[in-house]
Amino acid sequence: MSAASAWEITTKYRLGKLPEAAAVALDVLATIESQRFVPLAVSARHGQVAGALPGPHSDPFDRMLMAQAMIEDLTLLSNEKSFDAYGVKRLW
Repeated sequence: MSAASAWEITTKYRLGKLPEAAAVALDVLATIESQRFVPLAVSARHGQVAGALPGPHSDPFDRMLMAQAMIEDLTLLSNEKSFDAYGVKRLW
């Protein structure tokens, strides 16, 4: 699970946009461990690629997730169809 996802979930919970995510937002690491996910840190390379991605997609969390998926050859679990335009492997 990307550090960007932890950041996004926690931010949206704090802003009241994701109230159902309280358990995750309040203890992201425990949630990651309980689901047997592997944490993925954000690297400088991830940041560089995310910042350089072309196109109008402006959500910084999405741009980071796409960059990480590209660099790490990962499949994103997302319903964001806009990811498809970037050639990112997506499931859902």
